[in-house]
Amino acid sequence: MRVVPTWAVATAAAAPVLLVTGWTVAGARQPSGYDPVRDTISELAGPDAADRWIMTGALVLFGSCYLAIAAVLHAAGLPSRFLLAVGGVATIALVAFPRPSVGGSLGHGTVATVAVLALALWPAGTALWLPRGPVVGHLARPEPPWAFRRAVGLSATGLLLGLVGWFALEVNVGSRTGLAERITALAVALWPLLAVLSARRAQLAASAGVG
Repeated sequence: MRVVPTWAVATAAAAPVLLVTGWTVAGARQPSGYDPVRDTISELAGPDAADRWIMTGALVLFGSCYLAIAAVLHAAGLPSRFLLAVGGVATIALVAFPRPSVGGSLGHGTVATVAVLALALWPAGTALWLPRGPVVGHLARPEPPWAFRRAVGLSATGLLLGLVGWFALEVNVGSRTGLAERITALAVALWPLLAVLSARRAQLAASAGVG
């Protein structure tokens, strides 16, 4: 198993902190009419937002965290690392396609959809990439870290897609769009941290066994 560097753990831990800090600080800078339960994160990075650089900076750093993690999380396999990287790039691209103050934006909607779907699907990519069956020839396969086991990966993606569905429902017919988006974004942000910690724990256990 390839080494998961310590900086990758720190980066994965920083990502959700950056996201929550960004929307909290940026939200506090908005006029009194902004409601985090009703209004979206994208509005904090919109062209008419007060101090929009706070949220745009948080999005750039957040997406960069996942690009860095995708580069070194070898336990996830290439399909999942690719999806994680796509999610990171799309998150950064949101800065270039801000949500307009009035009406919709095809560019913003497309980039946001790519970001959230890539970050929701990447656990399942890991699960489907892993080889099936307990043995190869006469050699038992080592069990993957728990976050990369098929049942865990598929369950994680199922949960994340359920949250994405709730957010989509709120966008169309609900009044808690901001709340749904924040809960979904936080869940999406926490899974890479759990995956990195899982890989790191397996690596340390393997090193202890060899020693």
